[in-house]
Amino acid sequence: MTEMASTASRPAIGLVGLGHMGSAMATRFLDAGYQVYGTSRTRRRAEPLIAKGLRWRDDPRAVTKEAEVVLTSIPDDAALAIVADGIISELDDRKVWTDLSTVSPRASRELAARVADTGARLLDAPVSGSVPQASAGTLTIMVGGDETAYARVEPVLSVLGHPTYVGSNGQGLALKLGINISLAVQVLAVAEGLLLAERSGVDRAVALRVMTASPIGSPMLRAREQLLLDLPDEAWFDIGLMQKDLVLALEAGRALTVPLPTATVADEMLTVARALGYERRDIAAVFEVLNRLLVR
Repeated sequence: MTEMASTASRPAIGLVGLGHMGSAMATRFLDAGYQVYGTSRTRRRAEPLIAKGLRWRDDPRAVTKEAEVVLTSIPDDAALAIVADGIISELDDRKVWTDLSTVSPRASRELAARVADTGARLLDAPVSGSVPQASAGTLTIMVGGDETAYARVEPVLSVLGHPTYVGSNGQGLALKLGINISLAVQVLAVAEGLLLAERSGVDRAVALRVMTASPIGSPMLRAREQLLLDLPDEAWFDIGLMQKDLVLALEAGRALTVPLPTATVADEMLTVARALGYERRDIAAVFEVLNRLLVR
């Protein structure tokens, strides 16, 4: 027997992956009154959540056994493959697995086929936004997979932000990769323009204030204004993960014969950033990277 206890409005939640984003999501569910089971690579990171009421389990299989809705927040394809077997072993037709990670559409579709054999359904539901949006419950969530399964988990996802059903398995991820191309390119373009203004003698803070108030002032740019002025040690979304997403987008583009020229340039710049030691710094660090380069 499991401890599973839920109501129609609040199914038991299982969360695999309690990093920065996963922890913010777990907090949202706990604050909303959900029963949350969770696991991560190390229990130490989860101690504040356990103090708030999260029920720790030692592995993904144990989490899935307790939950009706399983959520995963995993960094990449390889990490997702590691947790998949344990989750699948406890799935049945009463459960829905919703993967919030940004992984390759191909890998997600292959995993969805395995999950379907258990009677359960896998939804790909990557999110757009960083820790502040996860904490505020304002993430943009793109969902691909079975529409009936989506209807079951839509109220759960609405705790985290604004979910939209976009189509079949893998299509949520395809849309997310498209968004992240623009994210990387916007940050790079703004950093270029900001550096040009600063090298021309314009105060950086003044330049950035005008840029964010101008037609190019997207929500992403406004949110990162302070980071571009004073790069923090702790990243909202680091360069390593940003490049991982660009590589996935470029792979998808090649498979679909879609030209992605700006994504290619942004990928090259992030390679330079990583070579200079910025892999774990926020993507706003591209301004510092450009500032260190010499134009010959």
